[in-house]
Formats: sequence, C-alpha cells, structure tokens
Amino acid sequence: MDTKYSSLKDFYSYYLKEHSNPTCRMFHYIGTTLILAIIVWMIADFAWWKLFCIPLVGYGFAWVGHFIFEKNKPATFKHPFYSLASDFIMYYHFLTGQIDEKLAKANQGNN
Repeated sequence: MDTKYSSLKDFYSYYLKEHSNPTCRMFHYIGTTLILAIIVWMIADFAWWKLFCIPLVGYGFAWVGHFIFEKNKPATFKHPFYSLASDFIMYYHFLTGQIDEKLAKANQGNN
C-alpha cells in the first residue's frame, strides 16, 4: 500500500528513516555536492550540456547508497518531488550539524 503524505514535513520524517545508514547518507552528500559543483561549473562555462550530468551524478551516488548499503528502494521512485526537496533538506541538516538530532526525532516519531 502506497502511503500518501500531506506535507513535505511528514514525508521528510519518512525520508530520514529511509536514510538511517550513514554510508548511504554519505553517498547522498557526495552526489548533492557534485550536483552543486556541476551547476556552478555549467554557469561559469555557459555549457548547458552539463545539465545532463546532474541526474547521472545525483541518482548514481544515491542509488549506490540505497541498493548496496541501505538495502532499500529509493523514495524517489514513488515520491520524486518530495524526495528531491528532502535530499536538499537532509544535505542542509548535515552541513549545519543538525542531522543526528533530526534522525533521532524521526526515529522517535517526532517531526
């Protein structure tokens, strides 16, 4: 049964639970960092063809994390927009040192 989420906040709690493995999250962080680097590189060079690298890098790293380390299906298959937004929120929480607190709250059922 497919769960419907009424808000990004509700989905993000689920998303964090699906990323409980630190190695999986590390692969996400690497992919997201590379995506941002490609965007800067693309703008600096005015080379729009580099847009095609973004999904390869982003999904490539994320899927390795899920299939090899987390052993689950990426949430993007059923919730692509919430997943994309949640990835950047998770990345922000990682960069600002909030990720452990957010994971603990998600695992306790508190948003």
